[in-house]
Amino acid sequence: MSRWDRLKDPVGVIRGFAEYVAPQVDDVHLIVAGPAVAAVSDDPEGEEVLHECRDVWGDLDASVREKVHLACLPMDDAEENAAIVNALQRRANVVVQKSLAEGFGLTVAEGMWKSRPVVASKIGGIQDQIVHGESGLLIDDPQNLEDYGGAVIGLLEDEERAFEMGRRARDRVRDEFLGARSLIQYVNLFEKLLS
Repeated sequence: MSRWDRLKDPVGVIRGFAEYVAPQVDDVHLIVAGPAVAAVSDDPEGEEVLHECRDVWGDLDASVREKVHLACLPMDDAEENAAIVNALQRRANVVVQKSLAEGFGLTVAEGMWKSRPVVASKIGGIQDQIVHGESGLLIDDPQNLEDYGGAVIGLLEDEERAFEMGRRARDRVRDEFLGARSLIQYVNLFEKLLS
């Protein structure tokens, strides 16, 4: 779930799923979701990236194509958008953020908060959020589709591990990334500075 942006690598997510996950796991589906491109005025490449995703999707073998879903989420109603994002993340067995470049990566924190195991690139702020092997899985090279596929398969095939990883992910967000923690840190800092 991200903007239709090449740095989020939705094409790589689709290809990695098609090449490595779908052939190995029965009854698995991928939903690649992003905003309705006409509703995002500050994203000039969004429509082009969405077309690239549709082209890759269209070239997939029919048996794999029926397992890959491209979703353009409505942006005109913030509550409707939030409800759809929430439903997709809560229903996901694994949340993926295979970005090529990233800041904090809000999708990662949202997935973790919803107790979902996350497979993500070891870049930017993502690597600060996930403790590899505990609260998610980090891919060293986001362009290595086999590693991405293997990480996803590992979680899909070991539900107990995925559940425990999701539980620890939620705990990590609660303990490290909620606003209340930042406020407490500021209070502690001001207390030290004043004394």
